[in-house]
Amino acid sequence: MIASHGSNNSMFRLLRGAAARCLLVTVPLAVAPAAHAAYNLQFVTDPTGTGVINLLGVNDSGTIAGFDNSVTNAGFTLTLPANFTVVNFPGAASTQVTGINAAGDLSGLYVDTNGNTHGFTRIGGTFTTVDNPASTVFNQALGINNSDETVGYYALTQAGSPGDIAYSQKSGAFTNINALLPANFNSQAVGINSDSTPWIVGFYQPDSQLLTSFGFVDEGGVIHTIDPFGSTFTQALGVNNEGEIVGFYVDGNGVQHGYIDNGGVFTSFDPPNSASTTINGVNNKGQIVGFYTIGDAVDGFVGTPVPEPSTWAMMFLAFAGIGFLGYRKARQGTAA
Repeated sequence: MIASHGSNNSMFRLLRGAAARCLLVTVPLAVAPAAHAAYNLQFVTDPTGTGVINLLGVNDSGTIAGFDNSVTNAGFTLTLPANFTVVNFPGAASTQVTGINAAGDLSGLYVDTNGNTHGFTRIGGTFTTVDNPASTVFNQALGINNSDETVGYYALTQAGSPGDIAYSQKSGAFTNINALLPANFNSQAVGINSDSTPWIVGFYQPDSQLLTSFGFVDEGGVIHTIDPFGSTFTQALGVNNEGEIVGFYVDGNGVQHGYIDNGGVFTSFDPPNSASTTINGVNNKGQIVGFYTIGDAVDGFVGTPVPEPSTWAMMFLAFAGIGFLGYRKARQGTAA
């Protein structure tokens, strides 16, 4: 059936209105940058006064997991600016908190009084040791997702490396990630996101000299190597649900920098005056946490992404468009 001219105009107005409304929603997302151009930085110093603090993970609420090097390692959670809560595995000689999920469940590692290193989780306030059955003398749980799946590694000797074997663990069942990687002498799984098929990131060292390291991402059993800027020493340490990966690399002059990997596009990152930078974690808002050396101190940092000017411009255009549609509606109502 051929519509009348009036029907065509009505349909055109309907589609145009729908298109305009869709455009207002999708444009700000479409122009989101591949990697954030800048970050607002907040710095965290060791409250014990020893000058060494490590920030290792952050959830979407901005709660941070980490540890400080006082006399012995002491784990903590932190909400900015300086609300520290000590988290130590019961009876342990030292503790590190390495990861945190949306519910506030934690992963970490502790050293017992016999010098053995164990992984652990704290889920719903309950501490549980997480050790691969292949070793009871050296395990580390380094990341946890919203399904309480953890990643880490084990070694057969109390000293650990070399011979690290990367794995993931859920409900007591362990999966060997090392078996998916190229031949290596060390491998560690460090970060995991909360996708339905989680991405797992980490690194492996291919030769016995341990002078070379490559990052990796395990996407449902498919391994991709991460090697920013042609570096021969790289570690991938964190990943979010947007597929952003963070870690560090060493440049040709031997200087260590943080990096953000967004779909294979790498951005180098260093706080001002940093001599060495490590980015350990990234949440789904793009907020990053890590630590850097400045003088004799190791300080933590939190980087909150700043929208690029083009993003702000498109957002203002979107708001202006909403206002214009409201103005037209008011005008049409008056005329009627």
